[in-house]
Amino acid sequence: MTMKPISLDQSRAFGRLSVLQPVMDLASLLTAERVEQARVEMGAGMSYNYAAKPVDAPVLETLQQLADELALVEQYRDLLNGAVMNGSEQRMVLHHLTRGKVDGDVVWRGKNLAQFYQQQLARIATFSRRVHAGEICGSDGERFTQVCQIGIGGSDLGPRAMYLALAHGARQRGELRMEASFISNVDPDDAGQVLSQLDLPRTLFILVSKSGTTQETLTNETLVRQALERQGLESSRHLVAVTSESSPLAGNANFLTSFFMDDFVGGRFSSTSAVGATVLMLALGETVCREFLAGAHEQDCRALNPCITENAALLDALIGVYERNVLGFSATAVLPYSQALRRFPAHLQQLDMESNGKSVNRQGQPVHYPTGPLVFGEPGTNGQHSFYQLLHQGTDRIALQFIGFLQAQGGDGPMVQDSSSQQKLNANLIAQIVAFAKGQRHDDPNKVFVGQRPSSLVSAPQLTPWVLGALLAHYENKVMFQGFLWNINSFDQEGVQLGKCLTGQVLSGQVEDPSLRAFSRVFDL
Repeated sequence: MTMKPISLDQSRAFGRLSVLQPVMDLASLLTAERVEQARVEMGAGMSYNYAAKPVDAPVLETLQQLADELALVEQYRDLLNGAVMNGSEQRMVLHHLTRGKVDGDVVWRGKNLAQFYQQQLARIATFSRRVHAGEICGSDGERFTQVCQIGIGGSDLGPRAMYLALAHGARQRGELRMEASFISNVDPDDAGQVLSQLDLPRTLFILVSKSGTTQETLTNETLVRQALERQGLESSRHLVAVTSESSPLAGNANFLTSFFMDDFVGGRFSSTSAVGATVLMLALGETVCREFLAGAHEQDCRALNPCITENAALLDALIGVYERNVLGFSATAVLPYSQALRRFPAHLQQLDMESNGKSVNRQGQPVHYPTGPLVFGEPGTNGQHSFYQLLHQGTDRIALQFIGFLQAQGGDGPMVQDSSSQQKLNANLIAQIVAFAKGQRHDDPNKVFVGQRPSSLVSAPQLTPWVLGALLAHYENKVMFQGFLWNINSFDQEGVQLGKCLTGQVLSGQVEDPSLRAFSRVFDL
C-alpha cells in the first residue's frame, strides 16, 4: 500500500457519514424481510446478522466508501505480507500465519515464517501423541492424565476460553484426552486452589511466557516446582515451555522441551500459536486443534473481500465505529447464549481493550475522537438476571453483540412445558434482540422500554472446533480493522508497562513517589 494512513476525522467518507440522518426507529427497520436479508455468510452454516443494527442503505453505502477510502483491505493485505504494522516496536504482525498462509510468503532472516509456525505445530502434535501413548510420562513413571497451563494475559485468557468452549462437547463424545486447568494470577490462592485439585504425579505443566521473564508466571512456576518436589517428583520431567527462541526458557534443561512463538505474534492474538495449540492438542487431540485452526483460517481468507456486505469482520468493524464515533456508544456487551463460551467475553476484553485502548495515532499524534469501547459480557441467560436491566432501561445506550447456536454440544436437555432447555435458551436470545430494538409502551413509566438498543447476532448450527476458530478470528479481524479505521497501533500494549515499573520499585524498595511509599506501608512492603 502506497498511501499514508490517515486519521478517521480527516476522511471525506467519515465526514459524509457524520451528517447522514441516523436511523431513528429500529422498530420500523426490523422487519421479517430484513432479518432474512441482513446477513453475511461465514461458512459452515455460520452467519453474521446485522438486521437489528441502525444501518440503512445510505449508511451502508457510506461505510463502503469509508472502507475503500481508508484502504482497509489493502492494509490487511500489507499486514499479511509482512509489513511493519506495530510501529512503536518496529515489528510485523503475523498471528494469521499461525493458522495458515493467506497471501504471500513472509521471510525473516532467511526463515519462512509460515513454515516455521507449521513446524512448531507438527512438533506439538508429535509430542502430544507420545504423551497420549504413554511414551512420555511423569518422573515416577505415571502416565499424564492432566495438563495445567501457567501463564497470564494472552497466555491464559484465550487458551482458557478456547479449552472451556470445547471441553464439554469432547467429554460428551468420549474424546477428551486430558483434563486441563489454568494458573494465571500471582495471588497464591489461585495456584493453591488449582494444585489442590490436581494429581501431581499425573500432571504435565505448560509454562507460557514469550519473553521468559513474566513476573507472575515465573513466580507461579516456582510455586508449582516446589509442590512437585514436595511429593518427591522431578519437576523438570513435568514441565514444558512455550516461549520465543531468544528467551532464557528456550532449550532450558529444567523443561522436557520447548515450543516456540516469536515477537511477531502478540499475546492476545496467540491462541492459534503454540500458546494455545499446545494445551488444546494435549487436552483435545490433534484433529480438534486442526479443525479449530481451519475455522480461523477460513475467516482470515474471507476478510480479504472488499465488499463489506460479504465480509463479516469488516462490516462488524465499520458498524462498531459508526456506533462509537457517530452515535456516541461508549461500550459494547458481548452476550454468548452458550455456557461453553463463559470465558470468551473475558478474552475479548483483552483482545479489544488492550489493542484499541489508545489515544495517539500511528504518527504519534493525539487523536481527537473516541477509540476502543469498553467491552464486557456474560453468557445468557445468566446476564439477563444481572446487568440487562441497565441495558434495557439505563440512561446509556450500549451496543450489543449476541452469539447463539441451534444445538447444544451435549444434547438439548429435557422437555419441560413442551420445550427443551436449548429451545428455551434460544427463545430468550431472540426475544432479547427484539425487546432491545422495539421496546414496550406502557402507562406505568417504570414499565416503559424505549427500545432503540441495537444488536448483532453471530449464529451457527453448533459450537464445533471449526466454528470456535471462526468466531475467534472474526473478532481478531474486527479489532484489526477498527484499529486501521482509527489509525492507531492495535498491536502494542504500553499501558501494561507503567504498573510493572512501579511494582518493581515497590518490591526492590527503591520507591521515589511519596504516595506510592505510603500505600506500600499499608501492605507492609
